[in-house]
Amino acid sequence: MALIQSTLIWVVYAVVVALLVAVASIFVYLYQAPRERSATVSIVCIFTITALLATVLLLPVDVALVSSTTSSKLGRRKEWASDAHVANIVYTLKIVYYTLYSLDAVLCLIVVPFTYFWYEEYDEVAAEEGRQTIGSRLWGALKYTLAFIALVVILFLVGFFVPVARDRSGAHFGLEYFKRILEENHPERALTFALGLLITIGTLIYILYTAAGFALLPVAFIKSAPAISAPTLTANTASALEQNRERQRQLEGRNAGSPEGLNSKDRRELDALVREERTLVRRERLAAEASGEHSNWLVKTWMKIEAAFRPLKLLGGFVLMIVAILVWVSMLLTGIDKAKNSVCKTHCGYILGHVNILNPMNWILVKAAKVFPIDNVIFLILVLFFFFSSVVGMASLGIRFLWLRLFQIRNGHTSPQALLMGTVMLTLMALAINYAIANMVAPQYAHYGPQTYCDKPLRHPTDQPDCSEHKKLRPCSETADSDAARNVCTASVGSTFLDTITVNFSFFGVVDFWAQFVFLAVYLIVFVVSLFRVPKLDEFQAEADAEEEEEEGLLASTGRRFGATWQDITGRSKNYGTGNGQGARRENAD
Repeated sequence: MALIQSTLIWVVYAVVVALLVAVASIFVYLYQAPRERSATVSIVCIFTITALLATVLLLPVDVALVSSTTSSKLGRRKEWASDAHVANIVYTLKIVYYTLYSLDAVLCLIVVPFTYFWYEEYDEVAAEEGRQTIGSRLWGALKYTLAFIALVVILFLVGFFVPVARDRSGAHFGLEYFKRILEENHPERALTFALGLLITIGTLIYILYTAAGFALLPVAFIKSAPAISAPTLTANTASALEQNRERQRQLEGRNAGSPEGLNSKDRRELDALVREERTLVRRERLAAEASGEHSNWLVKTWMKIEAAFRPLKLLGGFVLMIVAILVWVSMLLTGIDKAKNSVCKTHCGYILGHVNILNPMNWILVKAAKVFPIDNVIFLILVLFFFFSSVVGMASLGIRFLWLRLFQIRNGHTSPQALLMGTVMLTLMALAINYAIANMVAPQYAHYGPQTYCDKPLRHPTDQPDCSEHKKLRPCSETADSDAARNVCTASVGSTFLDTITVNFSFFGVVDFWAQFVFLAVYLIVFVVSLFRVPKLDEFQAEADAEEEEEEGLLASTGRRFGATWQDITGRSKNYGTGNGQGARRENAD
């Protein structure tokens, strides 16, 4: 039974990883510029994104495996769950975690930078003339990558020798949980230091990009349905274009016989009409693309299906907004709980000990963990929400150094260099998301899941408690230090690893904890602003992209959105009367 259960858990994880490969592939394909596609860049980005998401999504597998050894109804271990069997589960999880974390660090600090320089070194003219070989290109990329290799070596050396947790005077360090995570193994300590630094750097990025995207993503779903259908847009644009050209002919005909040509008033009007004509021609082309003209039947069918599902996209936006608010409230409550009730405050990075304030997301996940794999599905949705929020944040703000914009992340317009830089940032943010979910969103679930123990005195320290008659069940926690708790409770390996970082290197824990309040503040500001302000595109974007965004009509009423959806499905336009010149007037106003 134990083998079947553990095998099923790992099979579900394999399915999730396969899904992550698909998600990463679609992300890279959609965002990379078609004219600059590179097989090497695509493969590295897909593999890196899959690895980092697989690391984060290992947590529900971890929780399910350690929780499978106990009966939450009786508060005791199952018959087959001997100490040796539990130790074997923990050891296997440690190997997987250390492998994935090490892989994430190597990909982020060595492989992706090398791929960046490898792509930059390519010279098409020199390659065609035979002056650039694979060896010279490899050496050119490796020269620049050596600096990153040196950085990795320095990080691990510092982590190997840096002193840890010297202030152990608090009573909390006598608890069994803290005794286990006070790390003295130098190689493991080097890895925890390196990852602690990467998590902290990722947190500084996460509080800006992920927080902004967390507020913008639901709003983008809600405002994504077009205010006017493609057939109506085509008809209105054609009518406005015809009126524009007729007015130009009138002006030119009226002054055709004049030796002085057009007067200043007519010249200004004609110039404005020419500019408006260019806008209308561009809009006509966009409308033709949106309606699927000159496309094959497969593309047209897909556009019909996409139009039919627009109401679900609108509904999904409202659902995501509710989830975002629920997560925000959960993080705020946990933050208050930790700041007030942490057993060791700054000495251990505000480890909570046990939950004192009800956390809605934590409660949902703990209850869902009792029925596998419901918690895995919820956790997957939550992680993907955080991930795509980070992507939306990067797309909105761009990749910047201080106030300077280095790269832009745009759908179908992202260069390979920007994609690689974005992948590094997503890796760092994913490590920060891992910390946030395990320590702020659902701390009880991440540490012990649904595990409980029977709080009854034991005749012998190695006995299993019995709560079959008298229900004295208590949720497992870090501060539970009785013999019954030690015999039953097993902390998840992932949460223990994160707590090892914050206890041994408390500076990282303090920075990561207080940064969560900055995340909450940034989310609140962006969310309020996005509700009342029309999103404006960057002035340096291509004019065609600006026109395309304008035609989406992000702030139109909900009723007209559903009307446009029906017209896109049927392919027939609706006569709006005098609405022909509305788009042109909007252009002049801009």
